[in-house]
Order: sequence, then C-alpha cells, then structure tokens
Amino acid sequence: MIKIALRPEPGTYNATVRQPGQKFLSSNPAPSGRDFKRHAYWNRAANDLYSEYSGICAYTSMHMVYPETIDHFKPKSKYPNLAYEWNNLRLCRGWVNVSKGDNEHVLDPFEVENTWFKLELPSCLIKAAPGLSHEIKVKVNNTVNTLRLNSDDSLVQERCNILIAYARNQISQAFLAERYPFLAFQVAHQGVEPRLQAIFKV
Repeated sequence: MIKIALRPEPGTYNATVRQPGQKFLSSNPAPSGRDFKRHAYWNRAANDLYSEYSGICAYTSMHMVYPETIDHFKPKSKYPNLAYEWNNLRLCRGWVNVSKGDNEHVLDPFEVENTWFKLELPSCLIKAAPGLSHEIKVKVNNTVNTLRLNSDDSLVQERCNILIAYARNQISQAFLAERYPFLAFQVAHQGVEPRLQAIFKV
C-alpha cells in the first residue's frame, strides 16, 4: 500500500449520488444490506473514481482495466451516514472488497505513510517495514492479513511478473510508476533497480 491523495469531488456527485442517498437515508436511517443494494447510488460514481484515481486499486496499488468495485472505507453497515460521501469511497478490486468486508482494522490509503510497507525481494511479499512503532506494525500486519495481500498467490505472482518485466526492460519506469506506484516506490526507495536482473535471475 502507498499513500494516495484524496481527489476532488466531481461536480455532478452531489446531485447524482449524495442527494438521492440522503433522501433514502432520511426515510430509512438504518438500512439493511438488501436496502443498500437497492439504493447503491455510489455506483454512479464508478467511472469518476476510476478516472480520478487513474484506475489504481487503493489497497493493492495496482492498475485495474475497469472499475471493479467501490469500497466504503468506513463500512456502510456501521456508518450509514457516510455511505454516499465521496471521501469515504475507495476504488478497489472486487476480491479485496470482499476480503475487507466490514473490518475497521485496515489502514486507510489516504493516511498511510509510503515507508510503512516494505516489499521483500525476490518473494514479492509485503511486510511491515523495520523501525516502525509497535502500534503501526500491528496495523500494517492487520492490513496485509485482512486484505490477503500475501495469501492471494495470483496477486503475489502479479507483483513478481511486473518487476521481472521491468528488469527485462519490457516496460518503462514511467509505466511502472503510472500503473504500479507501490512497486515503483519500492524499487527506488530500496535502491534495487541495478540489481533487479540478478535478484530475479533474468
């Protein structure tokens, strides 16, 4: 995970998402999951989220070819008043959304520091960076475990595949930074670019 900046709310958001959402909540202040499914006005913002955040999943920091799902960082089941607020929405992969569920022990990509998570090489596993306070380390580990950032083999392999392609000069640094900002940051921060071919034995 890498820190991302909150993008400005689109001009049409209030009329298309917030206002109908607030109208619904005014008559049903404690909606069930089924109620929310019938009033999922946040989905109207999917294309705006995808555009504003360049198609990057907030939690995996990896590019998606389309806006798979929208996560409510503060779960709508517990905070229905935030269900239609732009700053509570996170663009993310579908299985990440399912893994997160209503968990409130996941770090917010709007508030993390870039150096809290470390990519181990060549395993491509994500760990808590050394030197963190105990409190932050626990939060990082909870985030990694809850979102299955290491236990989903396809995700780990995807990270490795991208870095191998970069080591082979099959993709550019600009492409890596644009589509995989966490990987680009880790390569630069760890100073491993000159050794990537040796690390991955390619």
